[in-house]
Amino acid sequence: MQDETTHKDRLQRNPPPKGLSGILQSKEADTEGVEASCGAFGYLRGIRDQAASVEFRLRDGNSVWFPYSWLGTWKFNPSEGLLLKFSGDLVYLVLIKGSNLDRPLKEGAINLTHAGFQRHRVLWVREMSEEDIRNVGETGPTIDSIDVAEFESHAALKEWLGKKAPAFAI
Repeated sequence: MQDETTHKDRLQRNPPPKGLSGILQSKEADTEGVEASCGAFGYLRGIRDQAASVEFRLRDGNSVWFPYSWLGTWKFNPSEGLLLKFSGDLVYLVLIKGSNLDRPLKEGAINLTHAGFQRHRVLWVREMSEEDIRNVGETGPTIDSIDVAEFESHAALKEWLGKKAPAFAI
């Protein structure tokens, strides 16, 4: 037996989303549950998911994005913080200072270092207010400051590191 419903009949039963807003709403529904966050950073939930870039949200409202393809070496020292090196048209250093930067979140599947930056799953990192830091306390990661600097010479880079994070000075 053949189905006698026409294309028009099917469209009337299941109309497509109207206009651009309908398309965007259906796209948002597809991404629900893909991203998660804590007070300090946002990340992709899927173990195999990877972000194209990472955003650093500064307390003054400004943001800086770097593509993961520029991420080179990075170092973690609990007493100094996390130092990320991005190499593109210039060399950029991002120094993240805070506490519990390597502590897994409650879910236990991600932290900022190993399951975050190492696997390119971190979408954004933000400087937290003093109130936000107090609310988190010792239970999770906190971000006290994010310093972003660009360098044209290795000498300038070494000088900056000597002032900002001596433990990372080469």
